[in-house]
Amino acid sequence: MAASVLLTNLIASLGASLGGPLAAAFQGDHGAGKGAEAAGQAAAGAEGAAHAAPEGADIFTTAFAHVIPHRIGPDLGPFSLYNVTLFQIGAVVLMFLLFSHVKSAIVASNNQLASGGVPQKQSWLVRVFSGFVMYIRDEMVYPILGKEDGDKYLGHFLFVFFFIMFMNVGGLIPFSQTPTASIYCTMALALTTFFLMIAGGIQVQGAKNFFLNLVPHGLPKAIWPIMFFVEFVGLFVKPIALTIRLFATMLAGHLVVLSFICLILYFKKDLGSGAYFVGIPGTALGVFIMIIEAFVTLLQAYIFTYLSILFIGMCRHPEH
Repeated sequence: MAASVLLTNLIASLGASLGGPLAAAFQGDHGAGKGAEAAGQAAAGAEGAAHAAPEGADIFTTAFAHVIPHRIGPDLGPFSLYNVTLFQIGAVVLMFLLFSHVKSAIVASNNQLASGGVPQKQSWLVRVFSGFVMYIRDEMVYPILGKEDGDKYLGHFLFVFFFIMFMNVGGLIPFSQTPTASIYCTMALALTTFFLMIAGGIQVQGAKNFFLNLVPHGLPKAIWPIMFFVEFVGLFVKPIALTIRLFATMLAGHLVVLSFICLILYFKKDLGSGAYFVGIPGTALGVFIMIIEAFVTLLQAYIFTYLSILFIGMCRHPEH
C-alpha cells in the first residue's frame, strides 16, 4: 500500500525537470518585471499590461495551466512537494479513516452475532463500501487469480481501486487537483503492476520458464523468435497502456470542461451581451461533461484495477 504512494511521489519529484518548464511555459514568469521599476512610467505601464486579465488565446492557456502539477514548497533534497501530492496524501488519509470505521462496524456486528445477540443495522456508508470490497474480491480477484493467490494480492488491489477512485472523485471538487491527470502518478501506479507481473511470474515459474512461456506452445519454430519478440515487448506495453489510459482520460475530461468555460469568456469580449448565446449551451455542455466525469471516476478505477489483476494473473498462470 505505502509503496504505491512513495513511488508516485518519487516519480513526480524526479519528473520536476519536465513538469517545471512545462508549467512555466503555460503560466509565464510573473517575476520578470521586477528589474524594470527604474525605467519609469513606461515600464510600469508595460508591467501592468503583462499582468492584466488574460484575453484571447491566453484565456485557454491560463485555464489549462491549472491542471499541470507545480511545486508548492522548497525542494527536499532530491524530492519536491507538488500540489497533487497533497491530494494523494488526502486520499490515503480519507481511506484510512473511512475503512477504520467500516472495519470497526463490521467487527462489532460480528461480535454481537457470535454472542447470540441481534446485530444492529449497518449505516449506508458501511454497506456501500463493504459491498465494494466484496465485489472486488468475489467478482474481480478470485475469478482470475483463484482464492489462494487472490488472498495474497487482495489488499493491493483494494488499495489501488480506492486510491484511484478517491483521487478521481476529489478532482471533481472546485479548485482541487486530480493527481491521476498527471502522468507521473499513473506511471507510478502502472510500475507497481509491472513489478508484480514480473516478480509474480518468476516466483511461480522460475526465471527461465517465465520467459519461455511468453510464447504459446505448439507454434512452428520459424515464427517462434518473432512471437517471442512480440510477447516480450508486450510486457512493457501493458504498463504503458495503463499509464496512458488513466492519465489521458482524466486529463481530457478536465480540459473539455475548461474549454467550454473559456469559450464563454473568449466570446464575451467580441459579442458582449450576445455571449449569452454561447454561455447557455457552453454551461449546459460543461455540466453534462461533469456528470459523465462523475461516472468515469469509478469506471477508470475499475478498469485500471481489473486490467492489473488480468496482467498479473497472465504472468502467474500462463496456462490460462
